[in-house]
Amino acid sequence: MILDFERPVKELEGRIAEIRRLAGESGELKAEISRLEDALQAAKLRIYLNLTPYQRVQVARHPERPNFRAYRDALTDDFYELSGDRLHGDDPAVQGGFARIGGRNVVLLGHDKGTDVRSRVSGNFGMAHPEGYRKVKRFYELAGRFELPIVALVDTPGAFAGREAEERGQAWAISSDLMALDRAPVPVVSVVIGEGGSGGALAMCTADYVGMLENSYLSVIAPEACASIIFRDASRAAEAAEAMKLTARDLKQHEIIDEVLPEPLGGAHNDPDAAVDAVGEALERVLSGLGNVEPKALLQARYERYRRMGNHAGGA
Repeated sequence: MILDFERPVKELEGRIAEIRRLAGESGELKAEISRLEDALQAAKLRIYLNLTPYQRVQVARHPERPNFRAYRDALTDDFYELSGDRLHGDDPAVQGGFARIGGRNVVLLGHDKGTDVRSRVSGNFGMAHPEGYRKVKRFYELAGRFELPIVALVDTPGAFAGREAEERGQAWAISSDLMALDRAPVPVVSVVIGEGGSGGALAMCTADYVGMLENSYLSVIAPEACASIIFRDASRAAEAAEAMKLTARDLKQHEIIDEVLPEPLGGAHNDPDAAVDAVGEALERVLSGLGNVEPKALLQARYERYRRMGNHAGGA
């Protein structure tokens, strides 16, 4: 998949590959290749260092962006998956279980968008049902029981909004997750690795630390849906994204999140290993820093953290 604003970069990469193929090992056309490589680097810098908010949303949605499974496989040892909500069934849109990250035992969970058509359809493209969020609450309670840090990787367009989800208690399931996280007597670390849509993301973001990859987003609503409501025109999604302040840099500036994690030039889908390494380094650093904090101090700091959000001068 090639995003529209990426086309100049992809065209230059294609031309370089074709010239190299024609030149073979003869060394001919070396000057032309060098010229095109300079042009390619300049195009990357011009495009990727000046992405608009909506373009970052598109990068966050890229199907080749590393997902939960990629981070799980690269960063953890001894992952033991847990399934089911003990009430209705299992929801593959969210996965989690016991794991080791950097030698530290944790409860790891996250949205799973899948890697191919079958797994994406099975997991509803990362849009969890109520049973998925009830399963998430099980993870939170188990973490508290066994005194293990919680690590959540967020990547969802939002919780599934169909009628059957509402009939099975979607709102109650998400609100229960928020209460469970708020009261968790263990460190809670959350990283937005792609999309952070609505309550589906919020259910994993009431944390002691929230980091975001620089081309991810976190918002109460998708830009297209916002534009449909505010402007009565979904095609004005780019305008809505600009006004919503949903990028990692915007949220860091407003002290909603703690850190913007760097992505390789061109986005995580162009160099998945580098993105995974950046998240892994942040997780190990933050877990180490929170590891010796007493539960009472954690809960108090978490309470104060969320009381400060949105507090303007002269407000309460």
